[in-house]
Amino acid sequence: MRRLPLGRWLSVRTSFSPFFSGSSIHSSHILTPRPVDFFPKSYPSRVFSSTVTCSTSIMADYLYIAETPKDVKEAKGLHLITQSTPNGQATQILLEELADTYGTKWTTTLINISTNEQKKEWFLRLNPNGRIPVLVDNNQSPPFPVIETSAQLLYLLKVYDKEDKFGFKDEFERSQALQWLFFWHGGGAPYQGQVNHFSRAAPEKIPYAITRFKNETLRVYGVLEIQLSGIYTGGTPRDYLAGAGKGKYSIADIKAWTWVKNWAKSGFTEEEVKPFPHLLKWIDRIAERPAVQRGIGEKYNQSSTVKL
Repeated sequence: MRRLPLGRWLSVRTSFSPFFSGSSIHSSHILTPRPVDFFPKSYPSRVFSSTVTCSTSIMADYLYIAETPKDVKEAKGLHLITQSTPNGQATQILLEELADTYGTKWTTTLINISTNEQKKEWFLRLNPNGRIPVLVDNNQSPPFPVIETSAQLLYLLKVYDKEDKFGFKDEFERSQALQWLFFWHGGGAPYQGQVNHFSRAAPEKIPYAITRFKNETLRVYGVLEIQLSGIYTGGTPRDYLAGAGKGKYSIADIKAWTWVKNWAKSGFTEEEVKPFPHLLKWIDRIAERPAVQRGIGEKYNQSSTVKL
């Protein structure tokens, strides 16, 4: 097989130097598999340091304004701004799990998104998208806001779950967890969210929209059922979405569970979810966890930390 001149590959070698060596590149090298850390547990120390760039101190100056609630502005450690929706509950649950495992501490500000509090400037400075939840890590300097539930789960895993209790040390198991996390983030939650909107919130009922999004949500439930049933992987049912054997409870399960558990509230009948027995058992299995019960419990249904 012919060798390719160095000049032809200079830019490629510069970008992907860990994969190439030598003064010329043999084309077969491109096909040589190398170990990949899909979610590395060790980053350069500067990643979460106040010395990342000279702009970090400027960021601190602009993070809070006079209208920022006192409990947010003066919070210490981890602080979660949330409402107990499916997205909010995912981060709430992982924080509760971390508390049980490591004694992790955090404080909470509850807001009412029906009043558009999340569209005010103080909130938009933390999350320009104006959506809950927002996780602010005041243990970093300056305080580090994290938006998007999936990003929050990954951040908490990286920074606060040092023993990978809710993630995986094995790179390929870790990749599997990411696959299911992103599958629900991009391919499950949007459909079920649209079912909720067109069934319960839309000013007029549009049968086509309701039917379309219900069918898509049921299709996604079917994908989860396939994974949990083990029908294509030896026939042994799984307890959880990711991990070897029967799987291990992880952020992949947390992310999907907070939505799927609400199938009845989303308008699905028992007859419609009957084809998903392993999925229904999975819902019940996760619901038994004490941290999960607290993460969707009463403490997140009323504001005890701030009056807005």
